[in-house]
Amino acid sequence: MAQADYVFTSESVAEGHPDKVCDRISDAIVDAFLSADPYSRLGCETLVTTNRIVIAGEVRGPRSLVDKSGKVNAPKIEAIARKVVKDIGYEQKGFHWKKAKVAVHLHGQSADIAQGVDAKGNKDEGAGDQGIMFGYACDETPELMPAPIQYSHNILRAMSEARHKGKAPMLGPDAKSQVSLRYVNGKPVGCTAVVVSTQHSEKVEVDEVREIVRPYVQSVLPAGWMPPEEHFYVNPTGRFVIGGPDGDAGLTGRKIIVDTYGGAAPHGGGAFSGKDPTKVDRSAAYAARYLAKNVVAAGIAPKCTIQLSYAIGVSHPISVYVNTHGTGQVDENKLSKILQELVGLSPRAIREYLGLNKPIYHRTAAYGHFGRKPEKDGGFSWEKVDLVNKLKKAFGA
Repeated sequence: MAQADYVFTSESVAEGHPDKVCDRISDAIVDAFLSADPYSRLGCETLVTTNRIVIAGEVRGPRSLVDKSGKVNAPKIEAIARKVVKDIGYEQKGFHWKKAKVAVHLHGQSADIAQGVDAKGNKDEGAGDQGIMFGYACDETPELMPAPIQYSHNILRAMSEARHKGKAPMLGPDAKSQVSLRYVNGKPVGCTAVVVSTQHSEKVEVDEVREIVRPYVQSVLPAGWMPPEEHFYVNPTGRFVIGGPDGDAGLTGRKIIVDTYGGAAPHGGGAFSGKDPTKVDRSAAYAARYLAKNVVAAGIAPKCTIQLSYAIGVSHPISVYVNTHGTGQVDENKLSKILQELVGLSPRAIREYLGLNKPIYHRTAAYGHFGRKPEKDGGFSWEKVDLVNKLKKAFGA
C-alpha cells in the first residue's frame, strides 16, 4: 500500500542555468529548421562553459541551413546561439552573448537512421528511436501537475519575469529552486521547506538577496504555506555572483526530471530538447501527457500514469500501459483501448494530431514542458483538455 503521509520535494532551474542555456539553444535551432521546413530532422546537442558554446549533432533540412552535401550554415547557427544567450541576459565577463566563442559541429543526418524513420512505399513513418516514454497528471494543482514541481517552476518564472522587466535588477540569470511539501492522505497540505539559490549582483549581500526573493515565493505558495523561517533557505552557501556557464559547464538534456514531473512520476530514457518531433522521446512523451491530463480532467481518476514504448523504424507503439494508481473509476484495460481509439499513437499521427511540426520548442526549454497554457500558435498543444467530453461519453459519465 502506498504511503499516505509524507514529505515530497521537487526542484526547478531557471532559464539561465547552464544546462537550460543549452536546452534553449538546441531548441532555438530546432525552431529555425522547422520554420524553414516543417519536416526537418534534428538531433542537436549544445555544451557551454566559460565564454564558449559548442553545438554538435546531425540534421536534415532546408537549403538555407544545410546544403546537399550536409554542410551546415554555421554563421546562421552561431547567430541563433548568440541571440538566445542575449535574450536570457548574459552580458558577464565570463559568459557574454557577443564575446563567447561559438563552434558549430552539426552535420548531415545518418542515412541508416533516415531509412528507418522515413515513410516509403507502403511503409509508414517509423519511430526515430527505441525507448519508453511516460505521461502523468494529477489533481494537485489547476494545471493538473504535481504541486512541488509546479510551485518550484512558478517561483523561478516569477523571478525571471521581474528581472526581464527591470523590477529585480540585482538578480542574475542563473537560479535554482526547491519546494518540499507535506502530504496527508496523499494530498499536499503545507510547505515544510523552500530553497532558492540565485545569482546576484556583487552590490548586494546574502541577507538582502533573501528579502528580494521572499515576495516571489510568497506570491506562488498558497496562503499560509510559507515554511518556518529557519527552513526558508536563500543562497545557503552564501555569495553567488559568478554563475551560469562561467561557474559550471552545461549540457543539453541534463535536466530531464525538471522538464517533466519533478520525480513524482517516471521518466523515460530520453531528453526532449534539440529533437524534432519525429523523435518519440519528445513527441510520444507529449502525447502521453496529453492523454493522462485528459483522463484526470474528465474525472475518470485523480491520478494517471501512461507509458508508451517504441522500436526504431516501427510505426506503432509496442505497448500502451495505463495506471490510475487505484484511484480510477473505470477498467484500465478499457481505458487504454478507448484512448488508442481516440488518438493515433504512431509518430506521424502524434505529430499531425498535436500539430508538432511547428517552431514551438524554444519556449519549452525552461520552467517545464508540462503544466503550461496552450498557445494560439500551437505551442503546448499537448496541454489541451479537448478529449474530456469524448471520454465522459465513452464511459457514460
